[in-house]
Amino acid sequence: MQTAITRLFGIERPLLCPGMSYIATPELVAAVSNAGGLGILATGPLSVDATRAAIRRIRELTDKPFGIGCTLMMPGAADNAKVALEERVPVINYSLGKGDWIAKAAHAYGGKVIATVVTEKHARSAEMSGADALLVTGHEAAAHGGSVTSLVLIPAIRRASSLPIVAAGGFADGPGLLAALALGADAVAMGSRLAMTKESPVHDKTKDMIRERGVGDTLYSKNFDGLWCRMMDTPAARQACRKPLGLIPAAFRASQMAQRMGMPVMKVAIGGMIRQPQALRQLALFGAATESIRLAIQDGNHNQGVQLIGQAQGLINDVPTVAELFERVMNEAQACRKRLATL
Repeated sequence: MQTAITRLFGIERPLLCPGMSYIATPELVAAVSNAGGLGILATGPLSVDATRAAIRRIRELTDKPFGIGCTLMMPGAADNAKVALEERVPVINYSLGKGDWIAKAAHAYGGKVIATVVTEKHARSAEMSGADALLVTGHEAAAHGGSVTSLVLIPAIRRASSLPIVAAGGFADGPGLLAALALGADAVAMGSRLAMTKESPVHDKTKDMIRERGVGDTLYSKNFDGLWCRMMDTPAARQACRKPLGLIPAAFRASQMAQRMGMPVMKVAIGGMIRQPQALRQLALFGAATESIRLAIQDGNHNQGVQLIGQAQGLINDVPTVAELFERVMNEAQACRKRLATL
């Protein structure tokens, strides 16, 4: 199946793995690319050196196109994007920030850029900033989906922009792929579905929990990491979303995160509390959330950990290899197309 996205990135199938922190590792990214899709490395928890090593590891595992993801609001994200540019990564996916400088530098060596957007305004801005494609994240998605469901958001952004669209949020199978194409998208990103594959590093205990959950078993809150965020409904998640973080605890958590990342503690914690209290609080929330996410994914610890997951978790009941999953999705899409043709 060829679409504007497959042609743009030189891939065989309109299927992507988004850059999910602690999940989109070099091994999963390479498995997705080797199966004909586009894997995107998560760099949020990575230092500059770790990002460079991960990019080189992906190249050891595949000779197919791949990408890296950079959440520009996060500390160190711009530096990781610069590493990707130095390494001439084929695709860079940026979010929560201005990516015009990334697009200019990537285009200089023939690279492509995807901008993650949740509104028509953001889509128009990304197009003017030089993005080559849009990753449109609907309300159903894990983590930071928008306030509008994919069913409405995709056609709205299709009207607002001429760029190829990757639809994210609620997609986990062949009928979902076909629905996204009908709405105006050119590919789908299946984060929750790909988290439930054999190549995914998600802990077996967490995979079992995802398999047991239904489509309604998620929480959507602004209190977890400072942005509206979707996660699995567990007691730990409910506790984490109970109330916003205060300024003093924020300063303490920000100092801890600054130490881990080699940033100047006094400048981040004390200076931030005085000059930019809101930015400090956001930094602290991101830092605290990152550790909670790691505990759920890597350790299967759901007493303290929080698992980011989309509503598509209710459509998932097995753990295939990526290659098996992609073959199934494409067969389901073809069967669905034939069924619709008979109506």
